Amino acid sequence: MSMAYSGNLLDEALGHVSSTWNPRRRFLLIEDFVETSGAFVLHQLAKNALAKSEGGEIVVFLAFAQNFAHYDRVLRKLGCNLSIQREKKRLIFFELLDRQFPGLYSSMRIKKTKKSKLHLLPKNSSTGDAGCRDLYAEIHRIAASCRSSDKDRSSAMTILIDDLSLLEAAAGGSSDHVLDFLHYCISSDSSLIALTHVDIYPAGPTLLSHLHYLADAIIKAEPLRTGSSNQVHGQLTVARGQTFLFRVKENAVEYFYPGTLT
Repeated sequence: MSMAYSGNLLDEALGHVSSTWNPRRRFLLIEDFVETSGAFVLHQLAKNALAKSEGGEIVVFLAFAQNFAHYDRVLRKLGCNLSIQREKKRLIFFELLDRQFPGLYSSMRIKKTKKSKLHLLPKNSSTGDAGCRDLYAEIHRIAASCRSSDKDRSSAMTILIDDLSLLEAAAGGSSDHVLDFLHYCISSDSSLIALTHVDIYPAGPTLLSHLHYLADAIIKAEPLRTGSSNQVHGQLTVARGQTFLFRVKENAVEYFYPGTLT
């Protein structure tokens, strides 16, 4: 659904959380449920990151769940034109959709430009890890190219991942490879924002438990215990503290505290 966002308890909560972080080394995890999507949080954070790119930072978007056209439409509703951001080299967009997905072993294709492509090979004993390392290297190669064409460009990056479960699938189902990749991302002047789905993981140690340990802060979008209604669709908990409700409308998401909706 294409939507714009109003209000902004979410921005206020994030501002309070981020004031205590190292701005160049942080990992913000967004969690959601199948019945309660948290994609609107990722959209808001993408807009915020691109606003910071005016100061020379680079935003890298790794899109496993949706294509560029989808995000361009959604972000335009927020007043952010991804096409222009990409043309100005403030945004590096990797379209990682895999329409020939044979289970957990993928032959993913990264569309860098119309003329050149980077391939992530199917996983055997080592190619899942190699694919993650190659992707990380490609991110930094393109970022370096952007910086070389603009001497005022900052070395800082924000990396967004729209679906960690699909990254795990692309890595042959290996949570170790995913965790290594996330460590690569936050190891050098980069902040990381990623979304994952809580209710796809079985009980016991999983990628999710490792993500909780690694993340500096967590935003959780979850259904109401009493079920959704026309007025309230779910609740957000930011950094295990501030909790407020949200309502997703056709062209807006509204945030409010319990008991304040009239």
